[in-house]
Amino acid sequence: MEQFIPGQRWISNTESELGLGLILEVAHKRITVLFLACDEKRMYAQDNAPLTRVRFSAGDVIESIDEEKITVTDLIEQNGLITYLGKNENGQEVRVDEVELNHHIQFNKPQDRLFIGQVDPTAWFLLRYETWRRLQQHQQSPVKGLLGGRASLIPHQLFIAHESANRSAPRIMLADEVGLGKTIEAGLILHHRLINGLSNRVLIIVPETLLHQWLVEMLRRFNLRFSVFDEARCLGAYVEDDMLADAESSLRTLGGEDANSDNPFLTEQLILCSQGFFSNYPRRQQQAIDAGWDMVIVDEAHHLEWSEQAPSADYLFVEQLARISPSLILLTATPEQLGKESHFARLRLLDPDRFYSFAAFVEEERLFEPVANAAKSLLAKEALNEEAQHHLTELLKDDNVDGLLKNLNDPEKSAAARDALVNVLLDHHGTGRILFRNSRQTVQGFPERERYGYALTGAANEDDLQQDPRYLWLVDKVKQLAGDKALVICKHAQTAIDLEQTLKNRAGIASAVFHEGMTIIERDRAAAYFADPDSAARLLICSEIGSEGRNFQFVHHLILMDLPVNPDLLQQRIGRLDRIGQKHVIQIHVPYLEHSDNAVLYRWYDEGLNAFASNSSSAQRVADILHDELAAVLESKDSAAIDALIAKTQALSAELETQMHNGRDQLLELNSCRKELADELIGQLNSYEKEGVLWPYMEDVFECYGVDTEFHSPDCFIVRPSDHLRVSHFPGLTEDGMTVTVDRQIALAREDMQFMTWEHPIVTASMDMVLSSETGNAAISVIKHSDLKAGQFLLECLFIVECSAPAELQIGRFLPHTPIRVLIDQNQKDLSAAIDHRDLVEAGIKFDKHKIIAFLNSQRPHLINLLSMAEQTAKAGMQQLVDDATQAMLESLSNEIKRLVRLKKVNPTIRTEEIELLKDMTMLAHENIQAAQLRLDAVRFVITS
Repeated sequence: MEQFIPGQRWISNTESELGLGLILEVAHKRITVLFLACDEKRMYAQDNAPLTRVRFSAGDVIESIDEEKITVTDLIEQNGLITYLGKNENGQEVRVDEVELNHHIQFNKPQDRLFIGQVDPTAWFLLRYETWRRLQQHQQSPVKGLLGGRASLIPHQLFIAHESANRSAPRIMLADEVGLGKTIEAGLILHHRLINGLSNRVLIIVPETLLHQWLVEMLRRFNLRFSVFDEARCLGAYVEDDMLADAESSLRTLGGEDANSDNPFLTEQLILCSQGFFSNYPRRQQQAIDAGWDMVIVDEAHHLEWSEQAPSADYLFVEQLARISPSLILLTATPEQLGKESHFARLRLLDPDRFYSFAAFVEEERLFEPVANAAKSLLAKEALNEEAQHHLTELLKDDNVDGLLKNLNDPEKSAAARDALVNVLLDHHGTGRILFRNSRQTVQGFPERERYGYALTGAANEDDLQQDPRYLWLVDKVKQLAGDKALVICKHAQTAIDLEQTLKNRAGIASAVFHEGMTIIERDRAAAYFADPDSAARLLICSEIGSEGRNFQFVHHLILMDLPVNPDLLQQRIGRLDRIGQKHVIQIHVPYLEHSDNAVLYRWYDEGLNAFASNSSSAQRVADILHDELAAVLESKDSAAIDALIAKTQALSAELETQMHNGRDQLLELNSCRKELADELIGQLNSYEKEGVLWPYMEDVFECYGVDTEFHSPDCFIVRPSDHLRVSHFPGLTEDGMTVTVDRQIALAREDMQFMTWEHPIVTASMDMVLSSETGNAAISVIKHSDLKAGQFLLECLFIVECSAPAELQIGRFLPHTPIRVLIDQNQKDLSAAIDHRDLVEAGIKFDKHKIIAFLNSQRPHLINLLSMAEQTAKAGMQQLVDDATQAMLESLSNEIKRLVRLKKVNPTIRTEEIELLKDMTMLAHENIQAAQLRLDAVRFVITS
């Protein structure tokens, strides 16, 4: 072991950030070291000090205390102290005593850390290598950005997300029917854009009643933390504490106030607001516009009133946002429900150049009608008449479809010809690139429903629920359910609270309560308690708003203690259970008092709208038209008036449903979910998730960083920080820890568990943490291998091909940061292909680190030569990667450019700017790929035993 002498320079093995240490004193078996870079003093026991002697060799570049760079040519050691001889940048010969070395020198390069003995356990080297491999795999995955959502893999949702999120700036309208998941589609697109770095600043505008639903959906499903902005938040954004206020005052005094310094919308990246907030505080509208956004999302966009003569103030505000925001997503009811003018108003927000005149839009739709009819005939496998064939020939004259049209009458070729013609029409569809609309008729997988009405005698008693017939009925019903869980929904939070307390105290029935007055954490606990199959909770009692944004598809009994007047609210209630993936028939139980409002509403919904059995697209429109008549009947309770209203409701509903069905654009619906592409995405996602490598990888991460893991149940684990955590705070992990699952189905059923994927914030932050530090970039291992003789040494080098480029180019699809492994033995033989990284398993033999470090330095010229040879090998590998990436990029982007150029001839929604942008991106991508660099990221010195 080297002797400690005052004046020597040593470096800490455990605190490399301290810089170069200077030995001050050696006495009483203790060493005092001064780290001048950070003005820290440390005292160590002499026999086990975690220090490594700093000794540079000829050829190294060092830096003096005056920041002069010197290339070492020789060194002189006298009385244990080193003097370096070398040449400065001007070629002059200089001498530098080691005490004159720059205190800030740090050894981050793998080879430097290896030679001075700053090595880490082999587990860290292996973790670093595996992290690079997994990162490369994820970067090149065709489903990157779609992995992380806590949502079922539903074809139409994934297709829409993949189709639109990959565009340079998606401007689209999501108009699926109620219950098909427009919010999830928007969340998937947003998550994809954020994961791929294509969007950073996002503003979501929703109706006041949906604020909480969006907040919960974005957090629970996509781990996106939005900040809800209202007037109170805006007023408090810059007065959080006195220090900040004083700092602002000082800036103003100095004349350094920025024009936007008081814009609250600049304080967060992801912001959620209500439309009512902007309506009530118009001055906030201009601040939101000035803040600038990569993406704006507007829910319930059909409420923005517009006419060519007098657009509403709310519409004009969104129009201004739309102009300055590259990406815009509108969520809205289906066009059939609201009429053409309302539909046109939303289209012009997305593309005002294309949709400039309502009259022109109506005329264009009229001209396209024969084509739409021909498409319907093709989809229905009906024969095309001469006029329809003529229209198709005219429309598709640039696509050489004459042969396909002839084959329609050939029994053997007709099926293939129809499919080919439909595919060509899909590409030409006028609004197909900006409008997505799916209907329940085309989307399968919804459960059946059964409704049960219970007419009860007696009077309501809100003050004493034990005397209320509905409460007594509920107690009996819970007993009849024989252990099955049920979701109970009522209008008001106080009703839910009173019901839960009375059931517990008077009937001994355990239940959980869930309402808007609770915090998100309290709601989580209630939902988790109810969801746990082993818990005593038989019921979850929700208020109207409290149940929004939650998924209870593991339950199939729904009890409605009252009924809303709004059909959409009723469907939202049923929608808590009526979801794709529900495995049981939904049983809807409605207790109502005879001659009450609920008795009338029950008959109206059941007999008039058939709303309990199925979703009706026309129900809300019927309710709007008959609003006054319904109110009058609820007031009078006259049986004849009720019968008349039900008859009128049935007729109006049937009429509107027929209009909507006839107005359905089947071509558009087909274009909103191309099943073969969607199935391919689902297959890729399933195979990615079933690899089974995520949890073993995270276990390695947790073990290295001192995080405890515990088995909970199959595919579920408990994770909590231990007393030996290597970092002050492990990202995303609370002191109490958390329960995680890597199984999507479990995650959907158990919202109290975190759904861990390769895109979960804890996983991405862990990978960043591993790769952003030098930990693991230098290691020493003693291994046994049947093909290697004992007593040899090898260098295992990990090089990284780096291609830095703007996020919008998505270079990672073609050339992500890619690891190249080179294994070279002491005889300069490349063994990379012959011996796999996974086969270099440690023998478990302890070694004297100091002796090995001394050997390394004695072999330094030879090892530097081996590193140089490894680098040449890696450079050859990099060139092959660059060539392959260039070819893949040119092929992918060129094909897309050709497709858009061809389609632009017949589809005016394709902009010239979009094609030009794609051409520019191709050139930039080529330049960036060619400029890729190679960097040595880690090195392991391997000794065979």
